[in-house]
Amino acid sequence: MIKEWNLLRVIACLSIVFLHSTTQTGNLTGYPNNELYELLRILLCYATPTFIILSEMILANRYPDQLPDQFWQKRLKWIYVPFLVFAVIDAIIVKQLYSNIDLQKKLLDNIFLGSYEGYFILIVLQFYVLHYFVIRFNIPIRILIPISFIVMGIHLYLLHTNIPFVQEYKAELKLPFTAWFGYFTIAFLIGRHYKFFSKTLFKYRWYTILGLLSSIYIVYFSYKSGIVGVNSRRFDLIPLTFSISLAVMAWGQLIPNLRIVNLISKYSFGIYLVHWQVQRYIAPYTVEWFNHTITQVLGLFVITLLITFILIYLISLLPFGAYIVGNTKKHNYRRKKKMNLTSTSKYKTRLKHL
Repeated sequence: MIKEWNLLRVIACLSIVFLHSTTQTGNLTGYPNNELYELLRILLCYATPTFIILSEMILANRYPDQLPDQFWQKRLKWIYVPFLVFAVIDAIIVKQLYSNIDLQKKLLDNIFLGSYEGYFILIVLQFYVLHYFVIRFNIPIRILIPISFIVMGIHLYLLHTNIPFVQEYKAELKLPFTAWFGYFTIAFLIGRHYKFFSKTLFKYRWYTILGLLSSIYIVYFSYKSGIVGVNSRRFDLIPLTFSISLAVMAWGQLIPNLRIVNLISKYSFGIYLVHWQVQRYIAPYTVEWFNHTITQVLGLFVITLLITFILIYLISLLPFGAYIVGNTKKHNYRRKKKMNLTSTSKYKTRLKHL
């Protein structure tokens, strides 16, 4: 795996756990009336679309022209089955915590509508299908990019309207890939031509800092304008998500290949699935053990990570553990030599088709 992609995955993973630490703490003690705290929660929402971007960048980098044999079988086993398992686990835990919940309805909602924290997996699976169609029919990415952002813009706009149908099914309407379409096309472009982009990003890495600061200001301006919703479907998170991703890919090339980063990256899928359930049980204790919001959040964040790591490790030792927390074995993402774009001529050939 490309080391800066591992770093990006780790930063996004930890951001999600930290965001949910603020959510679980806030659910129990109330959210502090603090502008910086509220803005931080909004900024952390970049993490989910970043995971979605990473999934497509990896796919486009590894399989730019065709999908290999067993592709769908492996994704169903190591990604979709864990999604189903935690859909069941989440429903059982919710029923145990809130006795008035209809277990059957919650279970069906989790499985078919992604009505729990693993919903992003359904979006990633749609990206896999979309990737197949793009390479199968050789759809020019230069045409797809503007279309994708127009479609995505319309979808996000509708999600922010007061149309009764939209309000009633808002949770379900975040699932279609059209709400995330622009992320797909840019990720496809970067992943397919990553050697070119990585060199360019490194050369102009200081500009990525400028882009990052500008995108943070856009979020701040939106927040001051009264747009205070904490979710990943905000318009202002689009430039933030891309600017963070580009900055990490640029500056991450300077960071050595650290074992701790690789370890967290390897466990990231499991962390995403497990941490929310752990926090449901741990949060009541951390709000009692610590006196201030920041220490309550940090305490929940650290303890959640420790317990989650232990659980994933123990589960992965089981013969069927990969069907619960995903495949945590070391992957070799190096592409075959015949697919590796090492020459300038190949880059030029590919870039002509953009």
